[in-house]
Amino acid sequence: MRAAKGQRAVRLRIYGIRTVWDTVGDGEFFCPRCGGDRNYRRLTGRDRLTVLGVPLLTRGSAGPVVECADCGTHFAPDALDRPTTTRFSAMLRDAVHTVTLAVLAAGGTTSRTVLETAAAVVRDAGLDDCSQEQLFTIVEVLAAETGAGRGGDAAAEACGAALAIELHEVLEPLAPHLAVPGREAVLLRGARIALADGPYTQAEREVLTTVGGALQLCPSDTAKLLEAARTPS
Repeated sequence: MRAAKGQRAVRLRIYGIRTVWDTVGDGEFFCPRCGGDRNYRRLTGRDRLTVLGVPLLTRGSAGPVVECADCGTHFAPDALDRPTTTRFSAMLRDAVHTVTLAVLAAGGTTSRTVLETAAAVVRDAGLDDCSQEQLFTIVEVLAAETGAGRGGDAAAEACGAALAIELHEVLEPLAPHLAVPGREAVLLRGARIALADGPYTQAEREVLTTVGGALQLCPSDTAKLLEAARTPS
């Protein structure tokens, strides 16, 4: 019995399968095992029959996989779908900035209190050099480009449509990576700006409802949050 086991062990040492990996790309990703941003290699492999440790015949393909350069762990390619910490921070800053501009465009930029609140919200999100003047200028340029500055329902609708598209483009990629409290916080920052000079206008409420939808919040939850923001405890 012991001799048979020994013979099998010898055969396993003589014959075996080894995966030979080739690097087909690299970059930076968020490593789930390390818990932070790390460099990675994207690998594709070939399973090779080995004799005495020497690879001889190809027995199929392996991968592709993503290998962390730090811990060496292999992950499925969808590990690259998660943004790095640096990229996530930038996405969040862009989201707050875009929501701020949309709310300002809907409610107007004539109120100094609103502009002060808006600038504070954007700076809190990480854009430290944001000023009231910068926000005012961007909103005015946006209005001119969409024709809203010329007035009229058609111009306002064109501006609103452009902003709705921008909100979806910026917020939808972020939403899957934010927990519900985080998504609600982005919405409430917009509500804070809208309420700085009084109750929501119809245009502001419509913009904030669009923000809630782009953040994958259900309409009823969005409505409750907007109402709760009006009467903070």
